[in-house]
Amino acid sequence: MHLDMELKLPVKDCVIGLSPMDDVTDMPFRQLCKEMGADWLVTEFIASEALNRDAEKSLRKMRFTDGQRPIGIQIFGANEEELLRCLEVVERAEPDFVDINWGCPVRKVAGRGAGSGILQDIPKMLKITASMVRRATLPVTVKTRLAYSAETMPVVDFAEALQDTGIAALAIHGRTKSQMYGGTADWTMIGAVKANPRIHIPIFGNGDIAGGQQAVEHHRRYGVDGILIGRAAVGNPWIFEQCQRAFAGLPEREVTVEERVEVCRRHLLAAVEFYGERTAVFSLRRHYGNYFKGLYNFKPHRLALGAATTVEATLAILDKIEENYRD
Repeated sequence: MHLDMELKLPVKDCVIGLSPMDDVTDMPFRQLCKEMGADWLVTEFIASEALNRDAEKSLRKMRFTDGQRPIGIQIFGANEEELLRCLEVVERAEPDFVDINWGCPVRKVAGRGAGSGILQDIPKMLKITASMVRRATLPVTVKTRLAYSAETMPVVDFAEALQDTGIAALAIHGRTKSQMYGGTADWTMIGAVKANPRIHIPIFGNGDIAGGQQAVEHHRRYGVDGILIGRAAVGNPWIFEQCQRAFAGLPEREVTVEERVEVCRRHLLAAVEFYGERTAVFSLRRHYGNYFKGLYNFKPHRLALGAATTVEATLAILDKIEENYRD
């Protein structure tokens, strides 16, 4: 492997990263997560066909700053030629790696044979992945799930074959495609992949990590090289600080209401700069519940935030929250 094809991981026992989520892990939110301690970032997933059409929304999803490195651009698709063609577009953006999404379970993706839909056809997945690695001039990584369903080939049986395609790292979400996001993530198969003595690439685990101490425990129990955090980070970029403190043996600190408001305000203003006012205001709505989780009688404020349609109105509500909950 050429030196520029090597995946450069932060030097630490366990890398803590932000798991890619569509319409969530955009550039403004990734920046907050980075500032809070995320070691590893990946963009929202982007359709290969859209990149090949130079679709504006998809090109915008690829944007990042040097301060967000190491960062990968995640792409998905089921057509080998489309995926190979979009590599050139992705590599022009100069990310640190290219991530293939073989894990998304939603119908509009998996139903077309992309994402975790390809887990019904492991030979095809391996063929496309190998072709991508051969064509790429950057390291290629993969994110996948345990299997398509309980009745299909599990990741412990195909992880080594994925490694043999030349990928630089493998991230595994602890659910099958059929489970979607229900039930509890099963890390035992993730641990089994990592324990395979023939596996030499970094293995990342993903699923249901909700706090720093839990991240430490999963690292110790399953031996993974990294942990990716998804839904628990929405409206809660502090989870990366919690993880870093836990791995350093430090106690978790309380995040004040004033700090929650200030970070939410910064998030909103960064989104306005990135998207423009209308899209920014709507994009923050999925985050408010977690930004202010646990505050007594918060529902009226949450409803007001959800109804706000301008930056001015949203900032006024945030000011009111800070005033009401300061003490």
